[in-house]
Amino acid sequence: MSFSLAPVAHAGAPVPTGFRILCLNQPQECRGGGAASLALAPRLMSTVERVNAKVNADIRPVADGKADIWSVNVKAGDCEDYVMTKRDALIHAGLPPSALRIASVKTREGEQHAILVVKTTDHGDLVLDNLTGTIRTLPQTGYRVLAISGPDPKVWN
Repeated sequence: MSFSLAPVAHAGAPVPTGFRILCLNQPQECRGGGAASLALAPRLMSTVERVNAKVNADIRPVADGKADIWSVNVKAGDCEDYVMTKRDALIHAGLPPSALRIASVKTREGEQHAILVVKTTDHGDLVLDNLTGTIRTLPQTGYRVLAISGPDPKVWN
C-alpha cells in the first residue's frame, strides 16, 4: 500500500481516513489502471445511467455518525458508500478504474458530500450522485470540489 493511516497529504490533498482504512482492508477496491479518461459514447452513457440508478435504488441512505466508515456493496450507507459501490459496479461493467475519480465536494448548501466522477475526453466530467438520478457534468452540479482522487485512487489533489 502506498500510504499509511497517518494523515499525510499526497499531491496536495489528504486522502480521506475512511478511504485509507477501506484500502487497507479491501485493497482490490482501491486499484487504478487502464485509461485515465474515456470518449463519451452511447454505450458508456447507458452504463453510467444504469449503474447510478441501480445503486441509488439499492442503498438506503443512513449517516455514518461520528465514524467515517467507507464500504462497498452495502444495503444502507452514506454518500461514500454509494460512491464506492458505483465505482465497483462500473469496474465490473468494464470501465477502467483510472477513469473513475472519487471527489469530496461542498454542495450549494455548504454541506460536505462525496460523488463519483467519470473522466471523459470530450464531454466534461460526468457525475454520479446519490442525491439525484440525473447524470450531470461537474460544472452543472454547482458543487465546489475540495479534493479529488487521481488516476491512482490513493493519490488525491
